[in-house]
Amino acid sequence: MSRAAVRYAKAMLSLAKEQNAADAVFAEMQQINATIAESGDLRGLISSPLITDSIKKSSLEAVFAAAGSITKGLFRTLVSNKRVSKLQDVALSYISLYEQDKGTQVAKVTTAVPLNDTLESAILTKVKELTGKDATLEVTVDESILGGFVLRVGDLQYNASIASQLASLKQSFYDNSFVSKL
Repeated sequence: MSRAAVRYAKAMLSLAKEQNAADAVFAEMQQINATIAESGDLRGLISSPLITDSIKKSSLEAVFAAAGSITKGLFRTLVSNKRVSKLQDVALSYISLYEQDKGTQVAKVTTAVPLNDTLESAILTKVKELTGKDATLEVTVDESILGGFVLRVGDLQYNASIASQLASLKQSFYDNSFVSKL
C-alpha cells in the first residue's frame, strides 16, 4: 500500500468513527475492493489518463450507488486530488485499519481443495494461537499447489503445500548432485 492510500484510509476511519458509520464504510470498502478486483473495465476506467475526472466520479457514483456519504466523499476527494487510481489501495488500507481497530485480522488460506468446517475451525484456532487475535478466513482454491495449504496472516506465511515440498526436494537433489561432482 502507498502511504497516500493509508493516509486516506486513516482519515476515512476517523470520520466514520465520528459518525458511527465505521461498520457500514467497512462493508462498502469490501464491496469496492471486490468489484475493482473482478472488473478489468473498472480498473481501466479509474486508471486511464484519457477519461475525464467528471466521468470517473460519475461512473464510481453509479457503480456504487448504494454507498454512503463518506464513501462518495472519498470518490470526490480522490478524483479532485488526481488519486482515483488508488481507490482499491485505499479500500484495502481501510479494511486493514478497521480490522486492527477491532482486534481482528484476515487469514488467507490457499488450498488445493475446498476446506470443510472442521478444517476451517482448526485453522482459525491455530491463527489465534499464533497471533493472539481473532481472524476471518479468506479461502482460495488453487489446484496447482497439489495438496496441503499456504497460510498468510499479515506478514507471516506458512507454506505446507505439496508443490512447495516437491520444489524443495528437487532443489536438494540438484544441490547434492552438483556438490558431488566437485
